[in-house]
Amino acid sequence: MRILTFTSLFPDSSRPNFGVFVYQRMAHVARLPGNAITVVAPVPYMPAWIPGQKARKYRAVPAQEKFGELLVYHPRYPLIPKVGLTLHGLLMFLGAYLTVRRLAAQKHFDCIDAHFVYPDAFAAVLLGKAFGIPVIASARGTDINLYPTIRHVRPLLKWTVQHADGLIGVCSALSQEMVALGARPERVRTIGNGVDPSRFFPSNQTEVRSLLEVPNSNKIVLAVGSLVAVKGYHLLIPAIADLKRRGIPIRLYIAGEGPARPQLERMIHNLGLSDDVILHGNIPNDQLRSWYSAADVSCLSSSREGWANVLLESMACGTPVVASRIWGTPEVVVSDDLGLLVDLNSQAIADGLSTALHRSWNRERIVSFARQRSWDTVAHEVQQWLEEISNRKARGATRT
Repeated sequence: MRILTFTSLFPDSSRPNFGVFVYQRMAHVARLPGNAITVVAPVPYMPAWIPGQKARKYRAVPAQEKFGELLVYHPRYPLIPKVGLTLHGLLMFLGAYLTVRRLAAQKHFDCIDAHFVYPDAFAAVLLGKAFGIPVIASARGTDINLYPTIRHVRPLLKWTVQHADGLIGVCSALSQEMVALGARPERVRTIGNGVDPSRFFPSNQTEVRSLLEVPNSNKIVLAVGSLVAVKGYHLLIPAIADLKRRGIPIRLYIAGEGPARPQLERMIHNLGLSDDVILHGNIPNDQLRSWYSAADVSCLSSSREGWANVLLESMACGTPVVASRIWGTPEVVVSDDLGLLVDLNSQAIADGLSTALHRSWNRERIVSFARQRSWDTVAHEVQQWLEEISNRKARGATRT
């Protein structure tokens, strides 16, 4: 198939970890026989007079680049201050229009594979209508579990799921919500994310702790994710203080960066946890394996998730998880042989971590489960659905 992947949620040379799960999915689809994938990843236009690190990173993104195995185009689109999300999808469509028109004329795409329902898939559906290309939109999380609550955005989401030719939810909870927004059930399929077992696999804990300078005398908890409120670190950090009061020699490493760092640093200081909670900053995806292997347990305390990749990544390294019982997480942690699901409060998180840290886990079973959901498996499921939707569209065009 000739596939155009369209999304702003895609890694680039200045943000190699951003949207890496989209890259992984489509790189594996590209490896299947007969497939050719082109990526259009729009970037906001940031003129030189706009200050800030984020603006500098956007300006540093080239118009065209090779990321991993895939050729990526980065058309610019305008963002109008104070308008917010309402015009975001339309502006993305306008900014990408000429690039997609040129590529469509050259490559004759069979379908557009769009990620993030709004604004990205909204723009993709407009592009699909403009150039007669079927669009399959993937819901990832916030686009469906938060944006429908925004009054001016909800109608745009509804229009997108009702006009896309096909839809993918990375968990059944998102798929069900798209149907509730008006999507036709026969156009929706649930295809969860995967894991790369060649990147994530167990390492000797003592050896990796020595390399990472992680103390062997402590119980180690790892949390991976941006420093934002939705990740629930304001609940996890007090849970660590609770476990410390219980006499557990514990240390938490948080791998991620974000705007909540100052607040979390104050919390860590006020709770007297400066030696026990480490804000490590971003860790490249291909280096996370050592950290998962060094940990006794990993923890995801989010209030919203689609299908959290960090869960399978941890499991593929043989490390059990403690995770909040929300959205797609129970579809990943399907058994207490893999980890523990807890309510979203500090007491429940502390109790779950205590149980996990004192339990003897069958790590080989955890690894075996994770490997069943490889990106190769996901790629075949995605390929089948893209072909089915494209063929449906072609048959409909033939009949008319």
